[in-house]
Amino acid sequence: MKLEFHPEAELELIEAAAFYELQVPGLAERFELEIRRATDFLLEHPEIGSPADPVLRRFVLNRFPFTLYYSVTSDVLRIEVVAHQSRRPGYWKARVDR
Repeated sequence: MKLEFHPEAELELIEAAAFYELQVPGLAERFELEIRRATDFLLEHPEIGSPADPVLRRFVLNRFPFTLYYSVTSDVLRIEVVAHQSRRPGYWKARVDR
């Protein structure tokens, strides 16, 4: 299975990593590692996330206050949103409306 990021989700990831690096040197690397662990796990077990709607599933990170919203097809796991848990719920819904 192939991993893809929605362009806005990729931007959310980059912005969060930059913020963490400004707070504590090296923290961005730990954040990116946590994202990699989560996406590797989701590639192996795409059904593990809880349903967020008929198309999306959500997976909550353990070490950082973020939730990954993703979709799955037969050959692609696509991260649609890298959402900080303190942001307004559903701010991203227009991005993934089908």
